Amino acid sequence: MKKGINIWSFPGTLKVNECIDIAKKAGFDGIELALNETGELSLESSEKEVAAYRQYAEDKGIQLSSLASGLYWSYPPTSSKAETRQKAKDIVKKQLEHAATLGVDTILVVPGAVGVDFIPDSEVVPYDQAYDNALEAFTELAAEAEAHKVSIGLENVWNKFLLSPLEMRDFIDKVGSPYVGAYFDVGNVVFSGYPEHWIAILKDRIKKVHFKDYRRAAGGLHGFVDLLAGDVNYPEVMKALQAVGYDDYVIAEMIPGYTHHGEQIIYNTSGAMDAILGRK
Repeated sequence: MKKGINIWSFPGTLKVNECIDIAKKAGFDGIELALNETGELSLESSEKEVAAYRQYAEDKGIQLSSLASGLYWSYPPTSSKAETRQKAKDIVKKQLEHAATLGVDTILVVPGAVGVDFIPDSEVVPYDQAYDNALEAFTELAAEAEAHKVSIGLENVWNKFLLSPLEMRDFIDKVGSPYVGAYFDVGNVVFSGYPEHWIAILKDRIKKVHFKDYRRAAGGLHGFVDLLAGDVNYPEVMKALQAVGYDDYVIAEMIPGYTHHGEQIIYNTSGAMDAILGRK
């Protein structure tokens, strides 16, 4: 497996190329960039601007592993509002387009939400309606993904939606495309389950993997901690990934960042991942 780091792990004051530099220096094989609404690497970016990030990474000798986006919290594909659902689909299309330019094979997409506790005034959508809206959206978007030869990875998040590995598996199978699968986040399931169970059930539907850690006793968003400081059974996670034949990127997404000396989390995470991956 290859060792990656998500750009959200870096201090927000850094530019994309600065994050690439640090990721390379810290010993990562790849870095996952993220699509923003405005500014650097955004919906506004031209193909030439996006291609420049790919060239910069190539020149530095580090891969771009994938392309994430947090825009779906604001524009969920599950929304009851038709204009919001269309905006979500337009973002996926742009994300696929930029991913192809960057030369990556997977995008991270939040599949929507029934409700979100940590976003004030978040829309609450009836579960069956949210499911139907999401299924319609990703069935339609599968053709776009295939055209770009870039997979859509649906991430398991705290969205009160696709709550079990069985439901995630069956949703992906209903979409019925090899270009729509799971972006499995190890840490996000610990409060209610066991990541090794999800891996065994999702199997080859897994397109990419996020590494986080979570301490159940803390609860809420405060439960997210540094790798190996929480309750994720990483030896069992690695066994499960190996058992299903996963050999792609495992990408650390570290939240929250450090209050001081923010870049240090990148180096600490690199060391922890070496231990998990058996590189030490």
